[in-house]
Amino acid sequence: MKRKTQSISPALSFILLFGLVSLFSDLTHEGASSIRGAYLGLLGASAGTIGFVSGLGEMLGYSLRYVFGRITDKTHYYWPMVILGYVLDILAVPALALVGDHGWMAACLLLLVQRTGKAIKKPAKDTLLSFAATQEGVGKSFGLQELLDQIGAFLGPVLLYLALLSKTDGSDLERYAYCFAILAIPGLITLLLLILTKSKFPHPEHFEPDPKSYTAFKLKKEFLFYIGGISLFAFGFLDYSLIILHISRNFSSLAPGLSTTRDLLSTGNLPLLYAGAMLVDAIAAMIFGLIYDRYGVKALVLSTLLSCPFALCIFAAKSVPVLLLGIGLWGIGMGAQESILKAAVSSLVPKHSRATGYGIFEFSFGVFWFLGSWLLGTLYDVNLSLMIIISILAQCLAIPCYLLAGRAHPGK
Repeated sequence: MKRKTQSISPALSFILLFGLVSLFSDLTHEGASSIRGAYLGLLGASAGTIGFVSGLGEMLGYSLRYVFGRITDKTHYYWPMVILGYVLDILAVPALALVGDHGWMAACLLLLVQRTGKAIKKPAKDTLLSFAATQEGVGKSFGLQELLDQIGAFLGPVLLYLALLSKTDGSDLERYAYCFAILAIPGLITLLLLILTKSKFPHPEHFEPDPKSYTAFKLKKEFLFYIGGISLFAFGFLDYSLIILHISRNFSSLAPGLSTTRDLLSTGNLPLLYAGAMLVDAIAAMIFGLIYDRYGVKALVLSTLLSCPFALCIFAAKSVPVLLLGIGLWGIGMGAQESILKAAVSSLVPKHSRATGYGIFEFSFGVFWFLGSWLLGTLYDVNLSLMIIISILAQCLAIPCYLLAGRAHPGK
């Protein structure tokens, strides 16, 4: 008797191949993120300039996603938008190696180019993935995508950590420039895999059947509840840069009798701490994606309840184990926001206006994350306890919004 062989469906093949694109893409720009602030400082940028440009880049990167989401829905140019966005996103990273001494203005411009590239590609990319996700389960599909994505985010800082160890000659500026040059390799692999994915799957929109009638995008009640929830979650979800600042200020001299503690939290090892958070992110994304397919918005509630105490563990911690627990909870929140939060959009927005839905989602999330990070960052130096309370409270207030969105859009 012949054994039946199970073959991977075309939709799953597309998701996996696009996941590899994301893996090498994140390896490139998350690796850059782990040293970019220090590099800008060496180039001559002030702390205020770095903070302003970073905030402007995030605002630009998120606010433009609504615009490009609308353009994508109008034109249906999914692949052209994805390819243009990836080219700008990827090429801006190794170009940082070429700015030269005192080239902080050029480096800041490249940062804005990179964020603009991400804004161009994201609504179109998430929409293409959502078409295939309808065949495989949206939670599972976006969770798998985030798993591969965050493996890259884990490997990027590790790669640069090893690169810095291997290059002992030259100034710090030259060593950092060397790291950015190395990132051209995974960047090139990203673009080659992207071309391969497009050649094998030129029309991913065919994975999802067209609706019987065209449905124009409307801000329905369930979507408004959902946007309210993700905005509150984003407002209370602290940026990792503030976490690293706190660790460098308060834990470098902790337990002076324990060399392992000092080594773990030393400046040179901070990229590895971020890599560990990305690893938790990857695992959480896959687990909560599967939970979402079975239980719907209950997965959002569970992930939020688990992750929201991270600020208490990190900023009120007096020991390394509690601090590491907090970073792990932060990683769970990151995994949830990159997988099931996106999966929910595909369940709430019809096919022909989904890029607009993703654009609104990304815009709202980015704006409130920026505003929350600004407020909470200010409170860090003024009233740490109040900062922790606002962070936890804002995330918890998102839960009723998720439940209302699920009730207005009965599914799971």
